[in-house]
Amino acid sequence: MKRSAPVGTTSTAVSGYAGIHSAIVDLLESARRASARAVNALLTATYWEIGRRIVEAEQGGKRRADYGERLIERLAADLTKRFGRGFGRRNLFQVRAFYLAYPGTVQTASAQFLPERGKKLQTPSAEFTDLSAIARRFPLPWSHYVYLLSIEKPEARKFYEEEALRGDWSVRQLDRQVGSLFYERTLLSRNKAAMLRKGKIALAVDTITPEEEIKDPYVLEFLGLKDEYSESDLEAALIRHLEGFLLELGGDFVFIGRQRRLRVGDQWFRVDLLFFHRRLRCLIVIDLKHGKFTHADAGQMHLYLNYAREHWMRAGENLPVGIILCTRRDATVARYALEGLPNKVVAAEYRTRLPGETILAEELTRTRRLLEARRVGMVAKTAPKQRKS
Repeated sequence: MKRSAPVGTTSTAVSGYAGIHSAIVDLLESARRASARAVNALLTATYWEIGRRIVEAEQGGKRRADYGERLIERLAADLTKRFGRGFGRRNLFQVRAFYLAYPGTVQTASAQFLPERGKKLQTPSAEFTDLSAIARRFPLPWSHYVYLLSIEKPEARKFYEEEALRGDWSVRQLDRQVGSLFYERTLLSRNKAAMLRKGKIALAVDTITPEEEIKDPYVLEFLGLKDEYSESDLEAALIRHLEGFLLELGGDFVFIGRQRRLRVGDQWFRVDLLFFHRRLRCLIVIDLKHGKFTHADAGQMHLYLNYAREHWMRAGENLPVGIILCTRRDATVARYALEGLPNKVVAAEYRTRLPGETILAEELTRTRRLLEARRVGMVAKTAPKQRKS
C-alpha cells in the first residue's frame, strides 16, 4: 500500500529543501577551506618575516662565526616556552632557508601569474609589519613551500612551484608529481604541452577535504591548537578505552598524550598513545594498526622509538618501549618492540613489569566486539520502522 504524502508536502518542497541543503553544505565547505587558506597565507608571511629578521640579526653579528647558530638555539628555547610547538630549532632553520630562497626582491615562478610578486618587498620596520602585503606574494600554502625547499635543483623547484600554482595542486598532488619525476619526464617529452595538461589532472588520492585543511599540522601549530584526531569513531573509542584500561592496571602508567604528533624530515606521523611507566622509568609508545601485523609496522615503531629517544626522553630515564596492536575481525595481535634495549636481562625485566601481550590482545578484541555490537544496535534503533501495508 502506497503511503500518501503528508498534507502540505509537495515534491517541489522536497526538491527545494534538497537544493538549499546542498547549497549550504557547499557554502560551509568553501568557507572552511577559505578560512584555512587565509590562516595559511598569514602563516607563510609570518615565517618569511621571521626568516628575514633572523638573517639580518645574523649579518649584524657576522664577526662571530657561531652567532647564527647560538641565536637560533636561544630563540628556539624562548619561543617554544612562550608559544609551544612550531618554533623549534629545526623549524627556525627552515624559515631562515625560506627567506634565503625568496629574499627581499621576490622573483618566483609565480610572478607570471601574479605580476605584483615581482615588486621589491619594502623592508618593514620592527614596529609595523604589513603581513597581508607579504602574503600576497606567496599564494601557495606553507606546506607547499616546505616541500619545495627540499627540492635541490633550483630549476626543478621553480617548475614545480609554477605548476602547483597553475594547476591548484594540493600538497599531496605536489608530492606525487615530484615522486613520479614529472619535471624530468616533461623535459624529455616531445609533447610538453600535453604533459603539462595531464599534470593538472588531480587523482582521488590528491584530494584534501576542508577538515584536513583546517587540521593541517602547520596551521594547528601556528594557532597553538591541540592536534588530536582519529581515522574513525571506532578507532577513537578503542584508543580511549585502551587508555583507561592501562591506567586501571595499577599506579605505574602515567598518561602523557593521545594522538601525539611527530615530524621526521618533512613527513608527519602520529602515535596513538604515549605513557610513562614510573617503575621502569621509561616512555611507552602505543600504536594501533588495522589489519595483520607486518614488518613494516615494526619498522615504523622503531622510527617512533628513535624519535622519542632523541626528542621526548629526559635525563635519567630508560630507553622507550613500543607496543604495536594490530586489530582484525578474526584476531588481535600485540607485539612489544624491545630490540633497542641494551641486553636480554633488561628486556626480561620490562616484560615482567608490562602487561602481557595476550592480556592486551584479549582486552582489545573484547572491546572492539562490544563497540561494534553497540554501534549496530544504535543503527537498528534509529532506522525508520516500515509500516505494514
